[in-house]
Amino acid sequence: MKRFGLAPLVAVLLVLLAQLCISPRLPPPATDVLPARLSDGAFWKLVTDLSEEGGYFRSDNLISNEDTFQQVIPTLHERLPAGGVYLGVGPDQNFTYLVAVQPKLAFIVDIRRQNMLLHLMYKALIELSADRAELLSRLFSRPRPAEVDAASSAQALFAAFDAVTPSEALFVRNSADIVDRLLQVHHFALSDEDLHGIDYVYRAFYTGGPDLRYSFPRQFGGGRGFALGFPSYAELMMATDAEGEPHSYIASERNYQLLRAYQLSNLVVPVVGDFGGDKALRAIAGYLRAHGATVTLFYTSNVEQYLFQSSAWRRFFDNMAAMPVDGNSALLRSFFNTGYQYGFGARPLRGGRSAMLLDSIPSLLTAVRGGHVQSYYDVIERSR
Repeated sequence: MKRFGLAPLVAVLLVLLAQLCISPRLPPPATDVLPARLSDGAFWKLVTDLSEEGGYFRSDNLISNEDTFQQVIPTLHERLPAGGVYLGVGPDQNFTYLVAVQPKLAFIVDIRRQNMLLHLMYKALIELSADRAELLSRLFSRPRPAEVDAASSAQALFAAFDAVTPSEALFVRNSADIVDRLLQVHHFALSDEDLHGIDYVYRAFYTGGPDLRYSFPRQFGGGRGFALGFPSYAELMMATDAEGEPHSYIASERNYQLLRAYQLSNLVVPVVGDFGGDKALRAIAGYLRAHGATVTLFYTSNVEQYLFQSSAWRRFFDNMAAMPVDGNSALLRSFFNTGYQYGFGARPLRGGRSAMLLDSIPSLLTAVRGGHVQSYYDVIERSR
C-alpha cells in the first residue's frame, strides 16, 4: 500500500482553512419568525424592554416640519419590497411611510419619552376610529361633519372640519376614552406622569386643530404657536409627491385602514431611544436577528445633523451595523435648506424647505468602515 506523507494532508487542511476564512459566516438560525400580531403583553414588553431613559430635544415635535416628505414615496414603491421591518423616528409621518412600505413590523425610536406617549395617543385614537373622519373628529375634538364619507378626499375632509368648532365636552370624553383604551383594554402600565404627558399632547391637538404646526414651546419666547412658517397638520396630510399624487394615511380610506390594521395588531411599537445610545437600537437589532427579520427602511429624519455635532455619530453607525440588512435595505434622511449653515450648496432644493434623500445601508456602512464618512456633509453628499 502506498503511504502518503504528512505534507499533502497539511496542504489540504490549509486550503480548507483559507476557504473558511474568506467565506461569509451564516447568521445563527432564527428561533422564531415575526408574529402576524403582538399580544398586548408582548407589545408592552417590547416597549419597556427595548427603551432607555428619555433625553432632551429642543421642540415638542408633535408633527413633522418636512414639507416634501411624500415626494420620495414613488421611489420607495419602486425599489423596496414589502415585508421586512420599518424603523423610524418622530411623529406621524412614519404612518405614511409605513403604509407605503408595508412592513411586517415597525419600530419608532425617539429620544423623547413624549414621542412614545404621542404614539400611544395615536394608537388609542386610531383603534377607536372606524374611518378617517372619525379619527379627525377624535383627534381635534370636533363634531364629525355630516357631508363627509369614505370617498372624501383629504382636501374635502379638512375643508369640512375647518368649518366645525372644537368642543371641550368632546375633548373631555375623548381624553377619557384614550386613557380607558390604554389602561383598561390594553393594560399598559403607564404612570401618572405618563398620563399627564398624554394629556399635554392631546390638548395641543385640541387647541391647535388641523392648523397645528411644529413648534418650540420652550425656546425663543414663542410658546406652542411659534411655528416659523412650518406646514400645518392639514397641509402635510394634503401634500403629494412631485407628480401630484397623494400618499398620506389620510389621503384615502384604503391607506387609513392599512394603518388601522397595523395598530389593531400592535405592530407599531414606539421605543424611547437615543440613536447614539447604548441600548435601544442594539436591543432592536437583537430582536430582529432572533426572529430572522431584515430592516427594509430606516427613516432617520435629520437626526444625523445633531449626531455629527459630537462623536455620537460613530456610536450610531456602530448601532446600525448591528442591524440585519440586505442589498435592498435603505436609509431615508431629510435635509433642510434653511436654518443651518454647513457651507455646501450642492444640494439645491426645489418646491420646499426640505428634501428626502435615500441611501443604501450596506453601502453607507462600507463607507463608514473605510473612513469615507467623517462629517454630516459626507452623508448628505452621498445620498440620492
